[in-house]
Amino acid sequence: EFKFWRAAFFAVLTSLGMTCFSMFDLPVFWPILLAYFVLLVFLTAKDRIRHMIQHKYVPISFGKQTYGDLTKVKAGSDKDAK
Repeated sequence: EFKFWRAAFFAVLTSLGMTCFSMFDLPVFWPILLAYFVLLVFLTAKDRIRHMIQHKYVPISFGKQTYGDLTKVKAGSDKDAK
């Protein structure tokens, strides 16, 4: 974890340093940048959902899962009256 934070810190420091010099100011056509972002989000989400399904986790479900009699509270129970 330390290596990750160290690399992230140096990446931010490098990017902040590169903003000070005009030779790193590259023109970017925004529709291509937007398409690249959408592609990355789609591919990452597809991979994560596939991983969830592989490990028997349903990523999208409608309604609340119930466990039958295990979660039902019975009225008039003497267990709490001690």
